[in-house]
Amino acid sequence: MVPDRPNVDDPGRMIAHRGASQVAPENTLAAVRAAAAMGVYWVECDVTLLGDGTPVIHHDATLDRCTTGTGPLSALAAEDLVGVAAGKGHEPQFADEPVPTLEQLLDTLEALEFHANIEIKRHAAPLGATAACVAEALSARPWTARRIIVSSFDMGELAEMRALMPDQPLAGLWPKPPTDWRAILDDLRAAALHINYRHLSQSLLTEATSFGFDVRVYTINLPNLMVPFRAFGLTGVITDHPPLFLEDASWASWAAG
Repeated sequence: MVPDRPNVDDPGRMIAHRGASQVAPENTLAAVRAAAAMGVYWVECDVTLLGDGTPVIHHDATLDRCTTGTGPLSALAAEDLVGVAAGKGHEPQFADEPVPTLEQLLDTLEALEFHANIEIKRHAAPLGATAACVAEALSARPWTARRIIVSSFDMGELAEMRALMPDQPLAGLWPKPPTDWRAILDDLRAAALHINYRHLSQSLLTEATSFGFDVRVYTINLPNLMVPFRAFGLTGVITDHPPLFLEDASWASWAAG
């Protein structure tokens, strides 16, 4: 018998990784809007904490790689991000694109009627601190229980999320699932297994779906590699550039459900 697992109201077949990150700066509101312009209504974004506890949408533990700022997020407060742009290396129109807060992301998702996979990046934060901030933000918006799935490589953070939000959809995230992946997901009452596409197999997909788990793969930019898995119950793909898939009629039909 499949246990009760909170799940989103849409399967999330086509998910724009960090927003449409091939055409706009990753993890920005511009990338979310770019996904909308492509006809995609699911995005994956990362949430992490500044040193003052502000949850922001950013992948790394430092600002250096993709913003005009430098240094670890753990040493920063919200006011330190004033004037920092997240469009480093992108076209001039993104020169002033800010690092968004979680609240700003949720405002944008709500306005666009989007779904999202929000991935918790713990980095230097104490166990449970990021989960607590995410839970507080999501709890204030009733729609998130059906349109947001929270994932993480950190099972401790997911356990904290489950304790704080019994009805929030969760996904366990691994490059390659451990042998006890099913027990871990069952303990979390997680709805989904998210894995690196290189470690997806027909047997794993068949097993996971037989136990009622959704299965999504990241970060896949080679559509042909995933075609064989559609027939065996693949739930969704997380990709940097959705048009790679959507320009193919068979993928567009699959994505439409």
